[in-house]
Amino acid sequence: MKTVLCALVLAATMLPAHAISRYNTTSMQCDEVQYKVRSEGAAILRYKSKRTNMTLYDRYVAHGGYCDIDEYAKIEVVPASDTNRCRVLKCMPRVHIFD
Repeated sequence: MKTVLCALVLAATMLPAHAISRYNTTSMQCDEVQYKVRSEGAAILRYKSKRTNMTLYDRYVAHGGYCDIDEYAKIEVVPASDTNRCRVLKCMPRVHIFD
């Protein structure tokens, strides 16, 4: 039993970590932003707020399959180097009207 447990622990530590990538959208063109999200499935996109000059960020996804079961993929826009309205998908909580 100890051997099996040790083998499982070793196997788990040897698997590659799948960290989520982070990108600054204002240094990329919109099609590049969309390609990165689509090809990786999910990515953190960050950009400067126009109102407060603070950095904003969130997780964006390729499709709704990357969202939790109680979420759906909604179209949002982020700024890119070639447009202020680059369309990407973001997971949003589902609203249950009968709760």
